[in-house]
Amino acid sequence: MFNKNQPLLLATLTSLIAPFSLASSFVDPEDGKFDMGHYIAENAHGFLPVPIIITEPAVGYGGGLVGLFLHESEEEKQARKQAALMSVDGGARLVPAAMTVVGAAGTQNGSWFAFAGHRHSWFKDAIRYTGGAGLGQVNLDVYREFSDVPLVGDLSFEIGTENKGIAALQHLQFRVARTPLMLGIKQIWMKTDVTLDTGNDTANKVLEKIGDTGLIPGLGETTNSALGLTAEYDTRDNIFYPTTGYILSGDYMFYDRQLGGDYDYQVFNFDGEGYIPLAQKWNLAFAGNYQQFETDDLLVPLTSKPYVDMRGVPSFRYQGDKIQTVQSQVTYDIDNRWNVSAFYGYGEALNDSSEDQSVQAYGAGFRYKIARRYGLRMGVDLAISEGEVTTYINVGTGF
Repeated sequence: MFNKNQPLLLATLTSLIAPFSLASSFVDPEDGKFDMGHYIAENAHGFLPVPIIITEPAVGYGGGLVGLFLHESEEEKQARKQAALMSVDGGARLVPAAMTVVGAAGTQNGSWFAFAGHRHSWFKDAIRYTGGAGLGQVNLDVYREFSDVPLVGDLSFEIGTENKGIAALQHLQFRVARTPLMLGIKQIWMKTDVTLDTGNDTANKVLEKIGDTGLIPGLGETTNSALGLTAEYDTRDNIFYPTTGYILSGDYMFYDRQLGGDYDYQVFNFDGEGYIPLAQKWNLAFAGNYQQFETDDLLVPLTSKPYVDMRGVPSFRYQGDKIQTVQSQVTYDIDNRWNVSAFYGYGEALNDSSEDQSVQAYGAGFRYKIARRYGLRMGVDLAISEGEVTTYINVGTGF
């Protein structure tokens, strides 16, 4: 699973290729342990190479590289450096108000992507803009289950899809007064070319012919275009590895033919995370997600519906008209560097016209604080779901 905070942490890992003569920069003067925070602060470069590590079971293991360009004046660079050097434990800013990323990655099953993006904020993050575009190919298996099919009974089957395309996104947010609340507007545009792979050449050709007739939605070249509203309320004490506070975020996206797309549907998405200190060394965290898909179209593309997203569960394995997930995690700090955690998640995919599905996932992991000033932690999670064990290299809490 590709964690949303992973690029910011993995940027620090590239510092390991520094000359051996800089080894002292990787020792924290506070406790004498390995730490990259001092080196990052002392070397506030305008460019950072960022490795990508992908451990998503739906596409297999993979990786790539991102170039992170930090746009700041020399004065801003020095101010950021001093703020990082003075930070005791978390709170230091790793990136400035403006940055650009360019990168590419690939995975075991032949999936690949390349992208470029830019983020800019103004007036002490009162206004924030994020925009980007990318292209690539994603090979995914999607699943369909039906109950009480005449002459058959319960029916379950797996469909291999090959999705080639390009996509673009824009997101503009405005902070409400000086509160943690940000409201925004988001635009998404995608053009894809989808083919099905059954593992049999003859069957593939038949499906391709059926797709040309339009009887199977989303096959061939299609366009999706959406416009929507967003809201975010964030009180976490640290964006990389919070121990207290919460974040609530939601968006309602309208995919519409009048916006240039080929289908009409709407997707509502709500995410929440909360962190509660239980004792000096114990912390309890919760996360939840609710998604609702609505359309008047009889048929929609296979990958348009939302899916259960949890550690241990492959993406798009459980799709539905409504998605509900709850997760919990308890963490114990062994010392100021190492901690261990145990987690559990339950998800449901509810469907209006087919069988509802549910899935559970659980596991354990550990984290090491590799950059004290920035509150950056990295580690490994082992997640189990339906007898399958998946390994994740994770940044942050794992949610």
